[in-house]
Parts: sequence; structure tokens; C-alpha cells
Amino acid sequence: MLRVVLLLALSLLALAQDYTAERAADHGIPVVRLADPMNGVEVAIVPSVGNTAYEMNVHGKNILYFPYADVAEFKKNPQLSGIPFLAPWANRLDGPGFWANGKRYAFDMSLGNVNTDGTNPIHGLLSSSPYWQVVSVAADKRSARVTSRLEFWRYPDLMAQWPFAHEYEMTYTLQDGTLEVHVTITNLSNAPMPVAIGFHPYYRIPDVPRDQWIGHIPARQRVVADNRLIPTGEYRPMDIPENFSLRDRTLDDGFIDLQRDAEGRAVFSIEAPGQNGKTRKIEAMFGPKYPAAVVWEPNTPNGQPQPFICFEPMTGVTNAVNLAHEGKYPDLQTIPPGGKWSESFWIRASGI
Repeated sequence: MLRVVLLLALSLLALAQDYTAERAADHGIPVVRLADPMNGVEVAIVPSVGNTAYEMNVHGKNILYFPYADVAEFKKNPQLSGIPFLAPWANRLDGPGFWANGKRYAFDMSLGNVNTDGTNPIHGLLSSSPYWQVVSVAADKRSARVTSRLEFWRYPDLMAQWPFAHEYEMTYTLQDGTLEVHVTITNLSNAPMPVAIGFHPYYRIPDVPRDQWIGHIPARQRVVADNRLIPTGEYRPMDIPENFSLRDRTLDDGFIDLQRDAEGRAVFSIEAPGQNGKTRKIEAMFGPKYPAAVVWEPNTPNGQPQPFICFEPMTGVTNAVNLAHEGKYPDLQTIPPGGKWSESFWIRASGI
């Protein structure tokens, strides 16, 4: 009898530790929640606002910067936070258009869907897009995951700006306490399509001021940029220490020639002292098809440290499409007609 009771208790414990994935609502807004009870990690994604992950709670503490009271407030006035997706180009372009296959495509600025930093187009067309559709939500003993799709080719105002028929499929997978963000792009057009996407994740160490964080950027070279933050096509050796204090430092810089681990991942990190001698650490790991990064660590207008740092995985340096046309960037990635492109980056936390 005791053995039966013990087996039943163990079975219930195992069941309680299974991953979960569910459609839910947050203040009336449809969201998807992924949970890894064994590691105390929960992730929340809002498909109707750019398919943005806005929470990655580790033992109840959000390691993503999300300065909103709730997701309904976020939907009313979406600004970059959480894990925004930047496509079909990431960060800045040097003018209102881009080059592809020897031809320049000019943006129609009257459509109002091209954001600018005051001068230059920035962050693509999809950072708060409502066009994502959830394809599947699933969980088992190995992981929890959600896949969503955006069919870019269906929307004339998008095609007017980037006239390549294509679609995106994004899967968030939570496994062993680590979040994987995987993107596949399918080129449905009859011409090669440049790949210039990226993400703009906002990381924070809960309960520790930014001035106490130690950062790590695994790069051998820095991107030289002009006063518009547009790369010149030149590079210089890395001059930031391997482990550097964020105190009295701001960054809005590009990096290339990334050092990689045995699995081909470039590992960026922030860490800070924790309780009981533990180190609180957040790592962002880029797959090989993200050969460039932008690191953004700004201050407020009155000079106070913003409570986040962004390690941005990018398929090329800022303005790669136009630099490639000028012969200044030979590493632009493209997708052949009918082809696909896929890559992931990962986020994990420890000591939180």
C-alpha cells in the first residue's frame, strides 16, 4: 500500500512539473503564456502587438524591461520594450528607401507606416504589427511553445514599402529555463530578397541598479558610425574590456566579428551580485546567422541610467542593404526565390 501511495505521489509531482502553454487574456488582450514550473520561468507574448514577448518572469521577477502597468496600456501606446521584432530592416537606414538587386526602392512616406528617428527610417514596419496570427500553442514534458505567422504579402501598405512577397514564422520555445526565439523567413517573390532583420530585446537585472551591472560583449571589432549612427563601412578593434562596468557608461554601438562558443553561439551577458553569494546573470546567445549586434545602454534626458541594456541580434550591420550596394558591406544575407532563412537566439537567467 505504501508503495502505491509513493508511486501516486511521484506521478502527481511529475505531472505538476510538466510545461504548460495556454491562450489567455491580460486585461482583455489575448496573450499566450508559456510556463516551465521546474525552473520557475514564465513567458508572456502578445501576438497582436508585434508578437512581442513582454514578460520573462524568473521566480516571479521580470528580466525584460516593460514600463507599462499592463498589456492593455501597452497596446494603446506601443513603444519598444520586451522583445520587439525589427523587420524587414533593423535599426536605421540612411534615407527613405533601400537598394536590392541593383535597384532602389523608395518609401512612400505618406502612408505613415515608416517610423523615423527624426531623419532616418528606423526599426522596420512590424514592431507593433497587429497582423500576427497564432498557428499553434503546445506543451509536453520537454518544452512549451507557440508559433505565429505574419503573411507580409497580404498587406498592400507593407508591400508598398518593401515589395518582396514573403512571410515570417516565429516560434517562442521555453525549455530547461531557457527561451529560444526562432524565426523563419520564406521568400515568395521571384527575386532574391535581402535579409536585414533583427530583434531589440530589453534586459534588466531585477532589484539591482544598472550602475552595479557588469557587462560582456563577445566582439573583436566595433562598427565605425557617423553622427547619425549610420555605419561608414569601417571598423576598429574592440576597446571595451571583456567584463566592463556599466557605471558612467552609455552605448549605442555596433559590433561584429563575434566570438562564439562550441555550439556556434555568441554569448552576451550582464551580471550583478546576488543574495547568499550567488551571481545574478542574464545571457543572450546569438546563432551564427546573427553575425552583428547593436548594444544600446542609454541614459534618461536628465542623465540618469535607464534601467535596461539591449543586446540586439542582427543579420548584418545597421544599413546593411545600402552599404552592400555601395560595396562597403560584403556580408549581406539574401534569400533566393522560393527559399527560406532561419535562425534563433536564446535567453537564460541564473541566480534570479
